Amino acid sequence: MPGTVRPTPGPLRIASNPIVDRREELARAIVAIQFERWPALYARYGEAGRERCVEDVGFHLLYLAEAVASDSPALFREYVAWVKILFAGIGIPDEELGESLEILRDVVATRVDPASAVRVRTCVGQGLTALPGLPREVPPFVRSDAPLGALARSYVDALLAGDRRRAAALVTEATAAGATVPDLYLHVFQPALREIGRLWQTRAITVAHEHFATAATQAIMGQLYPAIFAAERRGLSMVATCVSGEQHEIGIRMVADFFEMAGWDSHYLGANTPATSIIHTLRERNARILAVSATITAHVGRVAALIAAVRAEPWERPPRVLVGGYPFNLVPDLWRTVGADAFAPGAEEAVAIAERLIGRAAPDRAAGVA
Repeated sequence: MPGTVRPTPGPLRIASNPIVDRREELARAIVAIQFERWPALYARYGEAGRERCVEDVGFHLLYLAEAVASDSPALFREYVAWVKILFAGIGIPDEELGESLEILRDVVATRVDPASAVRVRTCVGQGLTALPGLPREVPPFVRSDAPLGALARSYVDALLAGDRRRAAALVTEATAAGATVPDLYLHVFQPALREIGRLWQTRAITVAHEHFATAATQAIMGQLYPAIFAAERRGLSMVATCVSGEQHEIGIRMVADFFEMAGWDSHYLGANTPATSIIHTLRERNARILAVSATITAHVGRVAALIAAVRAEPWERPPRVLVGGYPFNLVPDLWRTVGADAFAPGAEEAVAIAERLIGRAAPDRAAGVA
């Protein structure tokens, strides 16, 4: 009720995960076995390289922890696929990756509870089984036969050349020639940024190139805002955010912009927004939808914790929660595991799914809506 004093939300509580809690200890134990088993590693990498190995194994453990917590071996299998391509770019053979994962499996399985050990062996086992057949490279995301493919290629070339003015001019020229904002988002920005990510994964470019491309694209998206905000308002409000720790925010920004183009009032909070602030904004804006993005599998637990914090609040009309991002694309029912109301595979679909969520008393479960 208006004027009711509501409790101040507490800090976001993420369930304890035994693998995450002991990650440093586990990583060092795994690397110690690796270097003892293969003495040539120290000669090849030295002490600095050994510490880098500890860091790499620490990342393996983060992804394994999320796969175990959600009982989703597919999450770890897809992480192995990603690492195989990454390691191929720096000359680490598949056999070395496979043996490292075997050591990881055995060390972790003996240091967690029996139920978790079973999941560890299942998750790592599926990754190891799939490893030989997984690709060593990713096909390009920018293709000449795709809609606006030539424009997307020129846009990527401009970004890689560090020429933001040229990239912006390409978008301006395309708009003048009749390209719509949704077309630019779906057929230029999205495949271009995925291609930049692919080039970084294969070590063809540096992380500086990737950061420049992302920042430049966000600035160029801003020049399209007069068209984005031109839609007639419909009296509907939504909040779009990433979970804490998530730095890949451009995808959820695109989602917010698609809601704007559909006549919603979107409130884009970006990355690293505390749960308390998200909840405050949901109330302040009387939002019907909370859209949450996670592009990294290791952040799935944070999505679940944020949703739990939102659910715990006393609402007159609870906001419906929509999730999206890479891990949710991999595992069809992962959105149910984190407690969301629905999952959207992309920005365009997010609007239609959100409107089904708020517009039907009994939403269609077969359409990815709970």
